[in-house]
This record gives sequence, structure tokens and C-alpha cells, in this order.
Amino acid sequence: AVLMDDELVHREHLSPNCDERQLPVSMVVLHYTGMPTAAEAEARLCDAECKVSAHYLIDEDGEVVRLVPENKRAWHAGRSYWRGITDVNSASVGIELVNPGHEWGYRPFPEAQIDALLPLLARIVATNGIAPGNVVGHSDVAPARKEDPGELFPWERLAEVGLALPVPKPRIQLIYDNDSAFFLALERFGYDVSDGHAAIRAFQRRWRPRKLDGELDGEIGALLFELLLERDLGRTT
Repeated sequence: AVLMDDELVHREHLSPNCDERQLPVSMVVLHYTGMPTAAEAEARLCDAECKVSAHYLIDEDGEVVRLVPENKRAWHAGRSYWRGITDVNSASVGIELVNPGHEWGYRPFPEAQIDALLPLLARIVATNGIAPGNVVGHSDVAPARKEDPGELFPWERLAEVGLALPVPKPRIQLIYDNDSAFFLALERFGYDVSDGHAAIRAFQRRWRPRKLDGELDGEIGALLFELLLERDLGRTT
């Protein structure tokens, strides 16, 4: 059915896969669908057998479909963690972006798709008072399991309008005294570090996507240091 009362949503196809929230909304989690077509993704997100859903699905042409009302808990994040929260589904709005993903021919996100995402995301962030540091990718909250929305996602487009943190520009390389010091800092920023290699890869995917080797180096150390410094100085959250 076409929604006439919401200029940011083109139609509604309600999924049965939702329940009641247990936490206030403090995050947005961005995903890619990782399926060959938009139709297959929409069908799966609305199939009671599959037990997955998201609040919104955005097609590559910019069509926005509401699948779950924002006041309900959609089932998009799975087993995940961010900044002390383990029930990420309860605390987040989930947005699926149509993209075949790494399995079916990963490709850049079209401008029309991002143009549709930005105003929707801006409204969600404003309504719930969400900090830019809590607009994250699925790989940020589930580093050992997920790669989406992936290294081609244009985080800088979101950062330019204050909807996500910008990538810092470190002035130096920074080597931590030992790996555990780095992981403590990474956990303090928000990541689950129980699988260290996966946590570094997830951090790289978001903050230095050109090299995803899961190895600690001076550039990664410097990026994390700058992100924590900005937060500790109260310039970002």
C-alpha cells in the first residue's frame, strides 16, 4: 500500500518478524541485503519462516519500503554488541540497503539509494537523539560474523551532513605498547574484541577500507587514538 502520510517512505510491506523493544533507541545499524535481487530480499525479510526483518528497505533506485514500525523491535542485527549493549535489536533502527553483497557481486551504492537514505536517517537520528558514533554498520556490531554494508559504503556522505563520524586525519603513525593495549582501546570505543583479528578487520572496513588485512599497524593505531581523543574531548560522541 502506498503511504500518503510520509514523504520519505514510498510504500509499506509489514513483516511479521518483530516484537516489543526492551530498550530506548540509541543506534542505527546499516546493512546490505546480500541477495541477488531486491524482490528476493524483500520476500525474505517478510517471511515468518526466516525470522529476519529490518525497519526499512531501500532499493538501488531510492524506493523506501517500511517493513517494521520504528516503535517495534525488528530482527536485523542477530548476535551483536556495541558500546556495552548486547540486545542491539532493542536499541536500534535497522536499515537494509539493496546490494548483492560480497557473495553475489558487491558493487557501489548508487547515488539515488544514498539520496533516499540521508533524509530518512536524519529523521531517525533527530527523533531519537542518536549520536553520530552510534550510526554503525552491521560489521561494526558483529565483527566475527558480518561484512556489511562493506568497504564500498560511502560513510563520508553521512559524515558530511553530521549523520556519522568522519574518518580522522592522523598526523602520525601510532604503535601501541602491545596488542592488548590496542584491544582495550578498541573495546572502549565500542567494538566486541573477543575475536581480535575480526575486530581489527571490522575497524579497518569502517575507518580504512583500502586495506583489510586484519593486522594491527601504525595507521590503524593512530586512527583509533584520534577517534578516542575526539570523544574524550567532547567533540564527538
